Amino acid sequence: MDPKVRYEIEFPINSSPQLLYQYISTPSGLSEWFADNVNSRGEFFTFIWNDSQEKARLASKKSGEKVKFKWVDDNNKDSEYFFEIHILEDELTKDVSLLVIDFAPADELEEAQQLWENQISDLKHLIGSV
Repeated sequence: MDPKVRYEIEFPINSSPQLLYQYISTPSGLSEWFADNVNSRGEFFTFIWNDSQEKARLASKKSGEKVKFKWVDDNNKDSEYFFEIHILEDELTKDVSLLVIDFAPADELEEAQQLWENQISDLKHLIGSV
């Protein structure tokens, strides 16, 4: 398997950090914009898209600020890859944005970034931030 490269994308979003946090940290919130369905058992989340599913462990979270999911294998062992979503709020302007940190194979970087753009667009429509 080719190694993946880390990338970051920031999306301005018109929302309160508290509202956004519900959409990035809970199975019900994530299933409204990130995946077709999201189930959780303890710290493990199963993300379902069409006929495929991926499992991740909620590696860390800070209320109102960020979540980090580490992808796991069939034995629930952490892989080296993860995705992280940070809620950033400018102290002066109070502008809010989401910072996404993820990994993709170098030859699929553009597609991976486009996928995030589409998903964040869905999230913006969902919360009325368009």
